[in-house]
Amino acid sequence: MMTMKKFNQTTDSVAAVMWREPVVLSPQSRINEAVERIRQTGLPDQNMSHCYVVAEDFSLLGQVDLRTLLLSRGGVRLETVMAHPFVTLRPEDDQELAAQLMEAYDLSEVPVVDEANRLVGIVTADTAMAVLQEEATEDMERMAAMTPSEEPYLQSGAIRIFRARIPWLLLLMLSAALTGGIISHFEQALAAQVALTAFIPMLMDTGGNCGSQSSVTVIRGLSLGEVRFSDWMRVFWKEVQVGALCALVLAAVNFLRLMVMSQVGIAVAATVSFSLVVTVILADLVGGLLPILAKRLGVDPAVMASPLITTVVDALSLLVYFQSAVWLLKI
Repeated sequence: MMTMKKFNQTTDSVAAVMWREPVVLSPQSRINEAVERIRQTGLPDQNMSHCYVVAEDFSLLGQVDLRTLLLSRGGVRLETVMAHPFVTLRPEDDQELAAQLMEAYDLSEVPVVDEANRLVGIVTADTAMAVLQEEATEDMERMAAMTPSEEPYLQSGAIRIFRARIPWLLLLMLSAALTGGIISHFEQALAAQVALTAFIPMLMDTGGNCGSQSSVTVIRGLSLGEVRFSDWMRVFWKEVQVGALCALVLAAVNFLRLMVMSQVGIAVAATVSFSLVVTVILADLVGGLLPILAKRLGVDPAVMASPLITTVVDALSLLVYFQSAVWLLKI
């Protein structure tokens, strides 16, 4: 029986986490021979529930679960009871893909084959669960604008945590200069209507929150394989609808609040409310489409989540607000 070949593996590849010694049997083997083989050698991992039927060159022909072995007659050959694998993986595939496939099709393990369909290993459910936990942790760290760390928090030194946080903090601080430049550009408009200044935080916060909600929803869909790049038009239309509904409710409540509590003029209240409508819709679109674009470009979609999306939305909300004020208030 031939030896399994070795692969160049990356940290995130299937080859890095697969079991390399699954139970392999000949298609001519009988059920009683297979059971005896398993009894003598055991299973490499307690979560394994299949043995694999291979040709002399290790080409994968089929698989047989332990339940079938126990319920079939001892003299029956494996080739008559084996089933063809529902899905297979390649060693260079991403670990997250393995976890997604196992979750989508409710599989306890998936065989890994090379380009010639030779069996080289298997990925089990417990491995897939560990991968999902790691990916979820990395996504949370990236969404918080931090470089992912594999060490537990209390075991990480202050310098290591500092290095993980400071690059993004510097980038986001410098990107804030964009919003400052927009405010400076419309300085005369602000001077003519000082009341407009008080509503800037509300617009920016609302836009950022809407963008974050949209991005988290889409990123989850991308990670589960529910959303693909080809779905971008559907995402666009859905976010337009959701954004419009949210915007109308928020704008109506805001208009009443300004008229009753802030006691500003109708023109100012209308300007702020109109800006809120446009900001919310744009924020939903940015939050929904940027992660899809990132996935297409091979970048982790979580990188596009807040606070990066918040920074983009802040700039857009200010542009919309001040330009609306210039048009509607004639300043």
